[in-house]
Amino acid sequence: MTSLDTRTPGAGAPAAAPAFPEGRVDPRGPQFAAVLTTGVLAVVLATAPSTFATVLLAVQAVLFASGALLGVARTPYGWLFRTLVRPRLAAPREWEDAAPPRFAQTVGLVFAVVGLVGLASGATLVGLVAVGFALAAALLNAVFGFCLGCEMYLALRRLTGPRTA
Repeated sequence: MTSLDTRTPGAGAPAAAPAFPEGRVDPRGPQFAAVLTTGVLAVVLATAPSTFATVLLAVQAVLFASGALLGVARTPYGWLFRTLVRPRLAAPREWEDAAPPRFAQTVGLVFAVVGLVGLASGATLVGLVAVGFALAAALLNAVFGFCLGCEMYLALRRLTGPRTA
């Protein structure tokens, strides 16, 4: 049994899931957030260009920023998952490193900011394309559990090699 296993030795049923281990996340949390993000970004695309779309995109940018700065488990979407969804699920089979989803939030923030600048400045096409890219990435995670930003993080780590202290 590993240190991340939530079962009691000899017990058949999983014990209550522990709090998020330091530096780890329940992989279903970022996927849940991607579902919500997909909805928000779809509404932005459907209502742009408008003040409503710009404000909604600004809210999503703040959510991306909170995920990039605080980590995905400490965002409003993370709170919703932890409070409303996770208690109804079995314990996760494994925990995931928090760094790749945090990097993905940073990538989402970049696209949201580019989209905001585009929509606010009248460069609507630039804004819509940026939001479209963010939507495509969120949709991949929401539907298939494929985190494009996470994969970018892992590819960059492979390219830059191991860190030395």
